[in-house]
Amino acid sequence: MNAVDSWEKELAAAGELRPAIVDRIISLHGDRGQRALKAVAENRVKEYRDFTVVVGHRDEYIVENDGCDCKDAEYNLDPEDPEQLCWHAIAVRIARAIGETDEHDMWYSDVREFL
Repeated sequence: MNAVDSWEKELAAAGELRPAIVDRIISLHGDRGQRALKAVAENRVKEYRDFTVVVGHRDEYIVENDGCDCKDAEYNLDPEDPEQLCWHAIAVRIARAIGETDEHDMWYSDVREFL
């Protein structure tokens, strides 16, 4: 089990953000971890029928299986390293582990047409 899976499992068992787990997330992910925690606290992780989306300050980012369509994931991270995640993917893992995704019973592809 890698470090990301470990904190995610511990977080799911706790069912809430606890200081020790928050410290582990920040220790492993640094600024990306802090940004992810803020996004979860601000309810910016949206679960649609077809995608999970994280609302950023400039755009919305689609996250699937720890992959993200953001520039950070595309240019700065090693897709083969399961511990290297953009803040959007970290936010999705956190939100799912504690049941804090904002559920939308609609297709994101339909919503995206209006944005």
